[in-house]
Amino acid sequence: MRGADPGTVSWEDRDIELQGRGRTSLREVRGPHPDAPTLVLLHGLAATGRLNWYTSISTLAEYFHVIVVDHRGHGRGIRTHHFRLADCADDAVAIADHLGVESMIAVGYSMGGPIAKLCWSRHPDRVRGLVLCATANHFMRPEVRGLATAVFPGIVVSARLAPQFFLNRIVESMTIGLPDGERRERVRAEMASTDPAAVMQAARAVIRFSSHDWATSIDVPTAVVVTTKDQLVSPERQYQLAESIPNAKIFRVPGDHLACVRSSGRFVSMLLKACEYVDAQAAANR
Repeated sequence: MRGADPGTVSWEDRDIELQGRGRTSLREVRGPHPDAPTLVLLHGLAATGRLNWYTSISTLAEYFHVIVVDHRGHGRGIRTHHFRLADCADDAVAIADHLGVESMIAVGYSMGGPIAKLCWSRHPDRVRGLVLCATANHFMRPEVRGLATAVFPGIVVSARLAPQFFLNRIVESMTIGLPDGERRERVRAEMASTDPAAVMQAARAVIRFSSHDWATSIDVPTAVVVTTKDQLVSPERQYQLAESIPNAKIFRVPGDHLACVRSSGRFVSMLLKACEYVDAQAAANR
């Protein structure tokens, strides 16, 4: 299906089959010319690629070839019984393979940050740079991580037994503050295929994740977009992430954890600058 996002770019939404992995959905915007550098946009927990990045796609596509993916169990992503962040990273690279993309800048938001870093650590020859937004090396202190994740197996079982109930709760949490009407219904429609059990597994995976011991080895140009009013992923942890990665450059957005939507003008401006910075540094390092 072809159409037009706000602005002048056109996109293509389609489902693809990844051999040995499953069927998934993506949005692709070709960019201004055939040799435009590629961004792979990796969304946050419980969202979809389109919901997370819809305010950003048009602007980014004026300069870049943009690929927007749905992670496993999210939206129209690959169906799975066991969610792993590493699998999502491998899926992103498999999508690049499918589209004939040899190298990419991985752009991750919140949960997408760990996935972007795993893209680099598992496929270092394919990732030329990282842009990490509203994310951290770890999301909970080690001493509370185990306790926090212990309850999730039971929640996953419950979500499998009552998927619609859990999906309704997820959608409600994502539409807080939105009036009844078209925007709320668009979110609900976009989330209709989400597997709530997979989302609960993803939440557990995010809580258990830590790159504290290996982020210092990241050797590609990296930008960290810090949401300075974030109450979910504290700015302190976002700054610590930037400090742990050699030569990472910080870009600040005065917004909360949903800055990509609630403060979209400021967020998109900083995101574009971050992507341009990483692309320029990667080109200079060739």
